[in-house]
Amino acid sequence: MKLKMANNSLFAILLRSPWWISMAVVVLLALASRALLPEPYVAFGMMGGFPFLVIGIMAAWRQWHAPSPARMAEALKAAGAMSWRDFSSAIEQAYDQQGYAVTRLNNRSADFSLVKGGRTTLVSCKRWKAASHGIDALRDLVAAKEAQDAHQSTYISLGQVTDNARQFAQEQGIHLLSENELAQLLSDKN
Repeated sequence: MKLKMANNSLFAILLRSPWWISMAVVVLLALASRALLPEPYVAFGMMGGFPFLVIGIMAAWRQWHAPSPARMAEALKAAGAMSWRDFSSAIEQAYDQQGYAVTRLNNRSADFSLVKGGRTTLVSCKRWKAASHGIDALRDLVAAKEAQDAHQSTYISLGQVTDNARQFAQEQGIHLLSENELAQLLSDKN
């Protein structure tokens, strides 16, 4: 089961930050505990750093296993050069390797239905090469999500998403897959 956390929570920010920042917080908490707490309570004060230690280890693991910037740029360049047939196959294969049951859909609103753990996610990616993405495709995706009673929806693009579309996506709970996430997704499948 994958837990969801707020994008701007302290732990989410630390997960996206370099691993050593979390480790520095652990050291600071340990030093502060040693300096400010009576001797019998120092160990308890230091235990307050344990969640930050776990976050630091998780961030280090993710950063160690993340593809290099050159590999990510290469994956994005390759994605931009692909035909729809090749791109859709790459996306299908990438999600399949992540453990999703992938079904291709034949409608203009969503291209794939992903099922994992009893939860359905609709993915729209047919316009991945468009230079700019507006609100219309996102409205169609929301309608498809409601019609199919899906739990989540994801929109994949290489181009810029307009501010109105970005705000609409946030209001409707649509995950806008960023270029970095797309590069990671395509790099992981190799």
